[in-house]
Amino acid sequence: MNARRALVTGATGGLGLSLCAALRNAGYWVRATGRREMNRLTAISDEFVRGDLLRTDLNALCADIDVVFHAAALSSPWGPDAAFRSINVDATRQLLQAARTRGVTAFVFVSSPSIYAAFHDQVALTEDSPLPPRALNAYARTKRIAEDFVHNANAPSFRTVSVRPRALIGPDDKVLLPRILALAAHGWFPAFRGGNALIELTDVRDAARAIVQADRNIGRASGAAINISGGRPLPLRDLIAELATALGRPIRLRALPVSVALAIAHASTFVCKLLPQQPEPKLTPYGVATLAYSQTFDLSLSRALLDYTPAYDAVTTARELAALSVKATR
Repeated sequence: MNARRALVTGATGGLGLSLCAALRNAGYWVRATGRREMNRLTAISDEFVRGDLLRTDLNALCADIDVVFHAAALSSPWGPDAAFRSINVDATRQLLQAARTRGVTAFVFVSSPSIYAAFHDQVALTEDSPLPPRALNAYARTKRIAEDFVHNANAPSFRTVSVRPRALIGPDDKVLLPRILALAAHGWFPAFRGGNALIELTDVRDAARAIVQADRNIGRASGAAINISGGRPLPLRDLIAELATALGRPIRLRALPVSVALAIAHASTFVCKLLPQQPEPKLTPYGVATLAYSQTFDLSLSRALLDYTPAYDAVTTARELAALSVKATR
């Protein structure tokens, strides 16, 4: 029996690397694509195509492919709106068209639960939970738009599904843990509302496995958008305590009212947009929302459609990676 042939976009990112490895372990033939060469990909893919999705022949990229795993994205809390629109919306729409044209039968889109982000606690969110009327940043807004394109493309001959992995933790992560450690680098961390907000991390290996399962169960998962998390919520203050232990130094929690933090965040974003390089502010309104308010998930749909149960403790992974970051600086 021939191996199922997969295309993975964003293969050089933290999730993309784990996804390629998971697909190979599951017996897939893997064509990987990304914007930079990476020797590690030769061991976990059968073919690598270097390129930017906005400048690549997508019809050629999708040739002889059974399933597309679209993980390429601009996933940052900060950046020009046009950049988010180009890669997260335009490239997704164009890739969907190319996949249909070349006879691909399945399309698995990596979305994000950041689309739920709001200035209030949200516990045990389900896929039917209402989204806020206005997305808090360009990333969340463009992911919502792209999800709609993916959902509308679903058909009996071209099945699509969106998977929303929450707060990824892994060795190649450049988004979440590095930002938390950067905030804590001076020995203190902002504690909104007493640091009681529940944070639900996900080990990147669990996320990759869930995405593979989305294709393996595409018959029952098609047309759905499915939330994925590590299933172990804990208060932010406890996460910071875990990281402080791993780093071998104290991190004090400094109380900061949400109203003050938002004023600082709005002022910082205004100033940074005026600067020539538009550097990322230390604090954004989206960052305040994620640190001040709980966001946890009911994983019932992921269990029902994907047979998903977290296999890794993402908090332990975060602690181990924090300890490794200390060794790397010695």
